[in-house]
Amino acid sequence: MRIRLFTIPNLLTLMNLLCGSFAVVAALMYNDLTLAFWLIVAGIVFDFFDGFVARLLHSSSAIGVQLDSLADVITSGLAPAAVLWQVCLQTEPCCLPAAWELGYGVFVLTAFSALRLAKFNIDETQTVEFCGLPTPAGSLLCASLGMLWQQGAVALSSDGVLLIAVLTSLLLVSPIRMFALKFHGFGWRGNEVRYLFLLASIVLIIILRTYAIPVIIVLYIVVSAVRWLCMRSGNPDKAPKA
Repeated sequence: MRIRLFTIPNLLTLMNLLCGSFAVVAALMYNDLTLAFWLIVAGIVFDFFDGFVARLLHSSSAIGVQLDSLADVITSGLAPAAVLWQVCLQTEPCCLPAAWELGYGVFVLTAFSALRLAKFNIDETQTVEFCGLPTPAGSLLCASLGMLWQQGAVALSSDGVLLIAVLTSLLLVSPIRMFALKFHGFGWRGNEVRYLFLLASIVLIIILRTYAIPVIIVLYIVVSAVRWLCMRSGNPDKAPKA
């Protein structure tokens, strides 16, 4: 069987991986959490377009699927954990005993991101929605908080950062069904939640600018959780299973 390595979608995926790798360097070596955040954003953009281009060019492949997950482990798993690690190194805990080793716990985010991506690859129920928090959303949440902390916009403690990493990790593998921004045509019917969420996101970005990023991710989690609970309570037999 002939395997084509250097297709356009695969090259875009590799750009995602490189952006994530550079973000890790920016965080760990240069302590530049703003640069690390924007490199993660760039990686996520490449991650979006590799699938779009693969469908457009009809060049989807099994190797592309695996490569995509490997790149996402770096960009959406290791890179945000590296950002949180830097925050832990430079802050004191407010509840737990002071120990810099506490920071190692943030890398649970990397491990659970790998689990989330492996599950996604074999879970056939995630074609129109997600089971658990998508790794790019978790990455943006953690990396944006690190960036805002370094800019003096939010206050964080090392144990608070560890709690964020643990909660995000649990959301990644949770059974909560989270809506995807994949529109079924451009009509209102069937896309209500997506249109309302995008409108709210635009308003938040206009008002809060970069501060809006973690707020938008939290809003996404809350809306998805409420939607999932309503679906389960309204029709438990037909509610999607994890």
